[in-house]
Amino acid sequence: MTGRLHIHTIVSSPFDENTYVVWREGRQDCLVIDAGLEPELILDFLETQGLSVGALLNTHGHADHIGGNEAIKQAFPQAPLIIGAGDAVMLTDAFANLSAFFGMPVVSPPADQTVQEGETLDLAGVRLEVLAIPGHSPGHVVFVVREQPLVVFGGDVLFRESIGRSDFPNGNGPLLVHGIQTKLFELPPDTVVYPGHGPVTTIGHERKHNPFAAVNPM
Repeated sequence: MTGRLHIHTIVSSPFDENTYVVWREGRQDCLVIDAGLEPELILDFLETQGLSVGALLNTHGHADHIGGNEAIKQAFPQAPLIIGAGDAVMLTDAFANLSAFFGMPVVSPPADQTVQEGETLDLAGVRLEVLAIPGHSPGHVVFVVREQPLVVFGGDVLFRESIGRSDFPNGNGPLLVHGIQTKLFELPPDTVVYPGHGPVTTIGHERKHNPFAAVNPM
């Protein structure tokens, strides 16, 4: 893979959800990861940068991370919509993705492709490794770009000094912590984590300072 990797964050209300637009320098195709509830912000950015969507990725199926899928797919119908196999049902079911409980039903087009642990995707000049880390949702996946430093698009698994909620339906706190410790914390300490909410962090920082999952607390 050649060309510097650009990562742009777009924050969507009302849950301050992070959407990531990822593209390789010198290319016009990009990835959109977790299109939030304000897709017009994403589309405006793509237009200003002259980018087209090569693929639309979801780390999981909760409404605040899939709310922009329909608008992005309408604008770029050729872009495959990709999600972990265990969360695919949430795309088209407002009760499964929890939006119905907030009185604002959200649905998405169905997945064009589902992924599981260990798969590798080559999209828009970016190679992503899939890790399955359930617990926040049953089919939650994260996408790892093994460059230097490594980059993780982590959805709602690991935040800066916090972790994703596990009190939603089908949540599992011990399973979430186990996945963080056995998969993410095995990555190099300078690995940069781009989470679904809040600021970026690193694996090294969270190994030491995360009060929910730290293995070598300070």
